[in-house]
Amino acid sequence: MQTSQEWVSYFQENLEKKRINWQQPARITKNEVQIVLKSLQAWQLGETSDGTNLLKASSRYAENIGDPYYIKAVKLFINEEQKHGNNLGMYLDIIGEPRINKNWGDTLFRKIRYLNNSMEWWTLAVISVESTAQIFYQSLKDATGCQLLKEICTDILIDEAPHIRFQQERLWVIFHSRHNGTKNITYHFYKFFFMSTSVVVWVAHRKLFKAGGNDFSKYYRKMKMKCAKIIGRLKYGYAENYVPQPLQ
Repeated sequence: MQTSQEWVSYFQENLEKKRINWQQPARITKNEVQIVLKSLQAWQLGETSDGTNLLKASSRYAENIGDPYYIKAVKLFINEEQKHGNNLGMYLDIIGEPRINKNWGDTLFRKIRYLNNSMEWWTLAVISVESTAQIFYQSLKDATGCQLLKEICTDILIDEAPHIRFQQERLWVIFHSRHNGTKNITYHFYKFFFMSTSVVVWVAHRKLFKAGGNDFSKYYRKMKMKCAKIIGRLKYGYAENYVPQPLQ
């Protein structure tokens, strides 16, 4: 498990890396645009959040635990998310498609986030969405022959795994600060929220997921495995040799 200061160093270094060749043309077919556009626009909108409420929650939390580096790490995490949104927006500009400012899925998740001020539930929500994002961007990458879009997806996918680890470590700390009497109920709620979020994301982007080779059964199996790896670790320990157990 890394310290907040170590996460700050990681994010600062990673933000300097350039993995996309913006000099190449965007060779995407009309058929591909029809398949991916709505999902691409919706996800671009979601990645551009300014993170105001998350910063408020993390600032209070960092002050309470006496860890000023944590808020710095969260700010850099948000910067990376915004980088993803900017890159997706630039791609939409290049192919002559509009950026949108409203989407039902984005509105739903923003309302859920705004209703809570808890670092615990913020972290759970981010983990859940970031986990679906891994399948989303891999599906988007597989659904197109456009090399520029593929590189954008690859860049995001490289970032997402550490993002999940960053949030997972924090949720582990928060979970184990709970009273033992509430841990079991909380653990099952985490699983319920994670898988419920997975279904909502599928409903919103099923056309894109299918184009990338994931029908609902395959997608759901992948999300169950992610749930076992991410949420299951909370209960079974944070040892590096942790083996995910099937969640009942």
